[in-house]
Amino acid sequence: MSKHRNSIFSILVLCVSSSVTSCDSTTTAQHSQDEFKNMFDGKSLDGWKGDKMVWRVENNAIVGETTAEHPIKSNTFLIYEKDQPTDFELVAEFKISDGGNSGIQYRSSTVDSIPFTLKGYQADIDGGNVYTGQNYEERGRGFLAKRGETAVLEKDQQPRITSVANADSLKSLIKSGDWNEIHIIAKGNRLRHFINGNLMSDVTDNDANLRMMKGLIGFQVHAGPPMKVEYRNIKIKN
Repeated sequence: MSKHRNSIFSILVLCVSSSVTSCDSTTTAQHSQDEFKNMFDGKSLDGWKGDKMVWRVENNAIVGETTAEHPIKSNTFLIYEKDQPTDFELVAEFKISDGGNSGIQYRSSTVDSIPFTLKGYQADIDGGNVYTGQNYEERGRGFLAKRGETAVLEKDQQPRITSVANADSLKSLIKSGDWNEIHIIAKGNRLRHFINGNLMSDVTDNDANLRMMKGLIGFQVHAGPPMKVEYRNIKIKN
């Protein structure tokens, strides 16, 4: 057997003997930072709108924080005003306090009756990493795909759910109380969420009546106990 064929054989053996994640390109994500444009200048909230009592810029990061002295009655969002993309990739780094509850809203629309409120798809983020990485539809259908799941959504039917990977194994890849990278890929009606390069959830939305194909992007601070979330290095590629 030639050296070339030997190498191919070794790679095949490695793929069979290792986890699916290491060989299936759909479960990991790589991206070139050069292809993305900045959504945040690191100094101001130019291009964003939200409750100024909640959102600020600090240490080159967007900070969303509530306190016992300044609680909020409903979930509030910092909304990106410069674009409402259809197909896109978004990458950002986030850090969240223990017990905090946040997420990145996309392909969303505003709720007229409540200021700075969005409804639509959300890449969930929470301090306990119970929900981080899942796809939740805010003010809509609720849980679309939990961490570790692939979901196919059809009109007037229960979602078809299959497993991407073990949810607890994926949780171990998320750093608590530290910076993590989130990567959202929305292409057509397929929506994928990656944390630190690892696929957390995968949704194909075939419900033409309820799915969203474009819309607003925003960061969430959840109503409830005091919390703090930070976002930095926020970039998008259309």
